[in-house]
Amino acid sequence: MYGIKGAKIYTMTGRLYQAGDILIQGDKIIDVKEHIDFPEGTEVIQAHGKTVMPGIIDAHCHVGMWEDGMGFEGSDGNEMTDPVTPHLRAIDGINHRDRAFQEALSHGITTVVTGPGSANVLGGQFAALKTFGKRVEDMIIKEPIAVKAAFGENPKKVYHDQQKAPTTRMATAAILRETLIKAKEYGQKLEQAKQDEDKRPEPDLKMDIMLEVLRGNLPLKIHAHREDDILTALRVVKEFNLKATIDHCTEGHMIPEFLAEAGVGVIVGPLLSDRSKIELRNMTFEAPGILSRAGLKVAIMTDHPVIPVQYLPVCAAIAVREGMDEMEALRAITINAANIVGLGDRLGSIEPGKDADLVIMDGHPLEFMTRVEMVFVNGQVAYKRTA
Repeated sequence: MYGIKGAKIYTMTGRLYQAGDILIQGDKIIDVKEHIDFPEGTEVIQAHGKTVMPGIIDAHCHVGMWEDGMGFEGSDGNEMTDPVTPHLRAIDGINHRDRAFQEALSHGITTVVTGPGSANVLGGQFAALKTFGKRVEDMIIKEPIAVKAAFGENPKKVYHDQQKAPTTRMATAAILRETLIKAKEYGQKLEQAKQDEDKRPEPDLKMDIMLEVLRGNLPLKIHAHREDDILTALRVVKEFNLKATIDHCTEGHMIPEFLAEAGVGVIVGPLLSDRSKIELRNMTFEAPGILSRAGLKVAIMTDHPVIPVQYLPVCAAIAVREGMDEMEALRAITINAANIVGLGDRLGSIEPGKDADLVIMDGHPLEFMTRVEMVFVNGQVAYKRTA
């Protein structure tokens, strides 16, 4: 049992305590208030003058999929042999020893939503992991958490080079629709098989996972930068009544009203990078603030390794400099991120009953010079600064 005493506490959903206490028991937060009489035997951490916030969440990255400093041998995020690979599972490609996990942890990022890249129309299954653990199985929060889909430049370019579809945006959308229709037919056959076993279809891993998408049990995690690609994605989502997030959403600030109307989650980034391709010509750090002021709940992401995962708080800080409300920027890497990816019941805020993922810092969370002093994951001290 741990007690944190006298810290400035950003709960993210309720009160901002200028000096408050937190009680942790097992892997959960038991209480947070101005003063707690800690039970006998509690290990108390004196945090006067320190700041405590929930563990930071990167809602879209590729930690463990493109291992730091490894080149081809550590590149396991894109299976560029088939544009439809929803059956691929991130956990089978993640190396838990990727040092990016430790770098994330030491900078207060306790959860990463990581998975395949955007080479394929349907790239595979994302997973949500804690950044602390001895193996992937120990780190999993939810798997799968979403199925990756991609519009725009990436699948078009990959398969143009192979001289097969999709080589146009039309084909990308058509392949996605075709796969969803096949999944619907597969589901109908499974229903018929309940009455007539002879009608049972052959097992199909691709269709099994896409059926979960159609049923609304899994969202599509949609890679879309350009305005027209975002609108095409929204069109398909509406046609099939899907749950979805729009990830990257680089030109989303140009059409916030349509994103709000669609009710999709918005995960913005990477922004701390160059305009490396045509789709990024309208990239701006003003986007998170514009979308937030339009009434959308926004998450900010790194797309690691595009931006190293440990710089997620820096991205939030720059968004504030460029017009985003400070508390909304903090929510974009905590509770908003958690809610958008479907983990808000466990993560993203300091409340009784939630996972004890906490970060103790020596200053304001968005101040560049602030250093992380201690990180709790699942109620354990997962990192402690020694110098």
